[in-house]
Amino acid sequence: MIVTPITKLLRIRVPIVQGGMQWVGVPSLAAAVSNAGGLGILTALTQPSPDALREAIRETRRKTDKPFGVNITLLPSINPPDYEGYARAAVAEGVRIFETAGNNPKQLIAYLKSEGCIIIHKCTTVRHAKSAERLGVDILSIDGFECAGHPGEEDVPGMILLARAAEELKVPYLASGGIADSRGFVAALSLGAGGINMGSRFMCTVESPIHQNIKEKIVASTEQDTIHIFRTMRNTARVYKNKVAQEVVAIEKRPGSKFEDVRELVSGARGRQVYERGDPEYGIWSLGLTAGLIHDIPTCEELVGRMEREAEEIISGRLSKLIVTRAKL
Repeated sequence: MIVTPITKLLRIRVPIVQGGMQWVGVPSLAAAVSNAGGLGILTALTQPSPDALREAIRETRRKTDKPFGVNITLLPSINPPDYEGYARAAVAEGVRIFETAGNNPKQLIAYLKSEGCIIIHKCTTVRHAKSAERLGVDILSIDGFECAGHPGEEDVPGMILLARAAEELKVPYLASGGIADSRGFVAALSLGAGGINMGSRFMCTVESPIHQNIKEKIVASTEQDTIHIFRTMRNTARVYKNKVAQEVVAIEKRPGSKFEDVRELVSGARGRQVYERGDPEYGIWSLGLTAGLIHDIPTCEELVGRMEREAEEIISGRLSKLIVTRAKL
């Protein structure tokens, strides 16, 4: 059994957290991850309203008696969602673990801390992580350049970012981005992380709500099958490399291009249809470099159990054998 500060704080058996993912972090997946021994996460903004989130939390509780959390991601928007309403709804339903991400989380973090909640905050740089640490978050999720979605603008890969986090941070942290198997799990622990956060890998499980065609497309993909969009807008996102994403990149390269030129191509509604229809070419959808490490579609119980077992075997087996006692002269 692998015991870390994160397993103790979150009261989970295995230090594996399912990242909050738009349209993916629903009760069926969150409950399955928690039942498997990790921490499942509901994505608040997948639900159309705070009241709908309340019902999703109740549905998750009907499926598991284990701890789970709620993700609230603060997004730049002309008409922002009712973040406070979502947070208050989740707290009222008894949720005490939150994953937060995005810009200017100070007010949200202050409210959640006032309610006695445990906060996991996702960052893509050590300096942002230190700022969140000063705000009182309990766990940091350090997101490397390999991740799906938004890796920030500094392009620092996980191997460096996690080691820097070990040098600078005082609170425990999760390794996020670029991890999909037991070897990555052990590597993250060796770099100082207290556990891992996985997104793309949990997308490709039996309980994931996305269309089977998309799961099979992930299995068939390699680490060469993602692309960055929004680079020119300094809002970089790693997504599946389909015709729509390539068209977005081509438009971005035109002199004077702006977001309005790609707005329709990158709409969230089209991305949601990818998961519902099963057409990987229909819109923009997130996928990490871990696509190259995903070769099957297991249940969450099979996946978490396999990673736990194999990680223990690596630590107690191959790694322990590397240490040889020197013979006395």
